[in-house]
Amino acid sequence: FLCFVAESFGQNYPEEADGTLDCISMALTCTFNRWGTLLAVGCNDGRIVIWDFLTRGIAKIISAHIHPVCSLCWSRDGHKLVSASTDNIVSQWDVLSGDCDQRFRFPSPILKVQYHPRDQNKVLVCPMKSAPVMLTLSDSKHVVLPVDDDSDLNVVASFDRRGEYIYTGNAKGKILVLKTDSQDLVASFRVTTGTSNTTAIKSIEFARKGSCFLINTADRIIRVYDGREILTCGRDGEPEPMQKLQDLVNRTPWKKCCFSGDGEYIVAGSARQHALYIWEKSIGNLVKILHGTRGELLLDVAWHPVRPIIASISSGVVSIWAQNQVENWSAFAPDFKELDENVEYEERESEFDIEDEDKSEPEQTGADAAEDEEVDVTSVDPIAAFCSSDEELEDSKALLYLPIAPEVEDPEENPYGPPPDAVQTSLMDEGASSEKKRQSSADGSQPPKKKPKTTNIELQGVPNDEVHPLLGVKGDGKSKKKQAGRPKGSKGKEKDSPFKPKLYKGDRGLPLEGSAKGKVQAELSQPLTGKDTLGALSGLLRGLALYSP
Repeated sequence: FLCFVAESFGQNYPEEADGTLDCISMALTCTFNRWGTLLAVGCNDGRIVIWDFLTRGIAKIISAHIHPVCSLCWSRDGHKLVSASTDNIVSQWDVLSGDCDQRFRFPSPILKVQYHPRDQNKVLVCPMKSAPVMLTLSDSKHVVLPVDDDSDLNVVASFDRRGEYIYTGNAKGKILVLKTDSQDLVASFRVTTGTSNTTAIKSIEFARKGSCFLINTADRIIRVYDGREILTCGRDGEPEPMQKLQDLVNRTPWKKCCFSGDGEYIVAGSARQHALYIWEKSIGNLVKILHGTRGELLLDVAWHPVRPIIASISSGVVSIWAQNQVENWSAFAPDFKELDENVEYEERESEFDIEDEDKSEPEQTGADAAEDEEVDVTSVDPIAAFCSSDEELEDSKALLYLPIAPEVEDPEENPYGPPPDAVQTSLMDEGASSEKKRQSSADGSQPPKKKPKTTNIELQGVPNDEVHPLLGVKGDGKSKKKQAGRPKGSKGKEKDSPFKPKLYKGDRGLPLEGSAKGKVQAELSQPLTGKDTLGALSGLLRGLALYSP
């Protein structure tokens, strides 16, 4: 009934901003689990932040990678997460414990990881300048998928809705449909522009319901196809797209595209600005443009699987877009009246009696007799939105929510609880505590966790010096390409106060080595008092001048 009301009287797409989710560190990518109860966000410091989407609170933080997280995917039952980072590593995580189950090291950067929709033992990986790879987690083996042209290895790939087929697309516009189990070629076609020129395939996305999928291409047009027609056309077919969606006025290129949960709408994020375009799939008309903060660039877009809610990422912050909810109590009680002031109510005779003694009892027939039937209030009917069209029951082992320990600000003394030191440690700031956990685990003060198995994936003819697009665009210190201006996070920082120099580690800045590092740390550890203040500050400023270009 609720679905009927939403489809008949309400719009099934978001219309305005509904707040933000601040992950403390810079967010780069996000994805909902199958039910939309949890949102996983990959950050530039390697952490994965899992949000409880109902309470809009952080449910778990996994210190996953050292380098930025560039792709995430939930398993079907929600118990596992697979992630990829810019240092070419793919990892599988246990969501409840936060432990790493397996790790794979690739020779080139990873653009996308995706679980098989029905078999979480298989993971599809799209490396740069390489054919897509399908991993089998149980035995750590991999299969390189066949490509149309060995000289063109800019290939994107995606499982279809049920994982029966894998769709791949290359820079020459050729789409291949492969059988997942045998990797046999089932169908193929070429995406062409109006002048029969080919255009590069940027991404392939499938709807959660129905057989439709979209192809985002370099000619700035989003083409929507029916998967059944593709299979019917077979090899070298010429299927016509159901819809062609584009911004004819501004010729906007698209960063990320996806379907709504019911598959009736398509959202595309602009690659030029923080703007979301929403089309109705059946008609192809543009129904809404959502504008974010001017000057920000969009990184990722995800549509909630069940509700008309969109999560978008720009400038390291997750923005939530939803409908404007207006409270209407008459929808629950048709005779409900809203009063401006108290009104004295006159009780009718026998109105609140359990049984009306004066009421004559007519014979019960038809609908009245049905009221005396027993109503089943114990069995739970499956929610249709959580079940696929070929399923009748929900997954009883699914992980919908994460347990959250309450934060006690002023705990009382408990003789049976942990010592005060442990309580103080648990109440420290979340960011600082996670950093200390990393350090303490490195020092060996905590019991070491079981080290995950790391498998090296060897790919023939794949260059080892490729730089991930995230690093190339952001001007990371690791990037091999020469960036214009001062690289972000390398020598010196204009935004930081010269009186509070910071020591950076890893890819976030230039590490200080040897005696220089010890000298700066020693100077920072000593408090500035009295006449030493001026000398210490001048010494620090001279040291900073040496490291500035």
